[in-house]
Amino acid sequence: MSWFESFILGLVQGLTEFLPISSSAHLRLTAAFAQWEDPGAAFTAITQIGTEAAVLIYFRKDIARIISAWCRSLFDKSLRSDHDAKMGWLVIVGSIPIGVLGVTLKDQIEGPFRDLRVTATTLIVMGIVLGVADRLAARDENGGRHRAVRERKTLSELTVRDGLVYGVCQAMALIPGVSRSGATISGGLLMGYTREAAARYSFLLAIPAVLASGGYELKDAMSEGHVAWGPTAFATVIAFVVGYAVIAWFMRFISTKSFMPFVVYRILLGIALIILVAMGVLEPDAGQSVG
Repeated sequence: MSWFESFILGLVQGLTEFLPISSSAHLRLTAAFAQWEDPGAAFTAITQIGTEAAVLIYFRKDIARIISAWCRSLFDKSLRSDHDAKMGWLVIVGSIPIGVLGVTLKDQIEGPFRDLRVTATTLIVMGIVLGVADRLAARDENGGRHRAVRERKTLSELTVRDGLVYGVCQAMALIPGVSRSGATISGGLLMGYTREAAARYSFLLAIPAVLASGGYELKDAMSEGHVAWGPTAFATVIAFVVGYAVIAWFMRFISTKSFMPFVVYRILLGIALIILVAMGVLEPDAGQSVG
C-alpha cells in the first residue's frame, strides 16, 4: 500500500464511519474503482481505532461519567439504579451480539461478505430500512393531520431488551454495506427513540466492539506481519482527525434534519454498483486482496 492510497483510504474511513452509509463498503469500493488491492478487514479494523478515538474524545464527559458510575455501582448497591451505571451495563449487553458473531463469522467477513454484489444489496436494503425508520420518526415528532405529536423515547428509557436489539442491529454491520451507525440508528428509530438518542447510543455502543475488533486484528497483524505499518498508522491518524469533525457535524445535523439524503445516496450507489457489475465494468471480487 502506498502513502497516497493510505491517505485516501484514511480520509474515506473518517468521512464515512459515523454517517449511515457504511465505511467498510466505501473502503471496499474505493479500492475497487481505483484498481487497488482491497485494504482488507484488518486494515479496516485498525483504522477504525482512529475514528473510535475521536468518539472517546468527543463523548469523553459522558464516557467518564458512565465508567465512574458503573465501577462505583459494583460496590455500592444504592448506585445501581443510577442512569449512568445502568448505561454501562447496557453498553456491555449490547456488545455481546457483535462479539459472538464477529468471532463465529470471521472467515465469511474476510471472504464472501466482501463480494460487491452483497455490498450493493445491503446498501439498497438498509437504505430502505433507514428511510422507513426516518419517516416514522418524522411522523411522530411532527404529528400530522388529525394526529397528535407522539413523544419519542430518550436514553433514560433504554431497557435491556432494547439494548440487545441495538446490539443485534450493530452486528449486522459485519457485512460491508450495512453501516454500523445506519443499522443501530434505524433500530433505535423503529423502537421509538429520538434521533439524538439513537445516534448517541450507537456511538457509545460501538466503542467496545471497535476497540476489541481493532485490538484483535492488531494482534494477528503483528504476529503474521502482513500489514504495511507506516501507511496504516498514517491512515489511522487521518481517520481520527476527519472522524472527529464528522461527529461534531453529524450530531448537529440530526437535531434538525432528515436522514433522507443518506437514504437516497445509499440506494443510488447500490443500483449503480449492481449495473457496473452486471455490465462487467467491475468484477464482483474487484480489488480483493491476493494471497
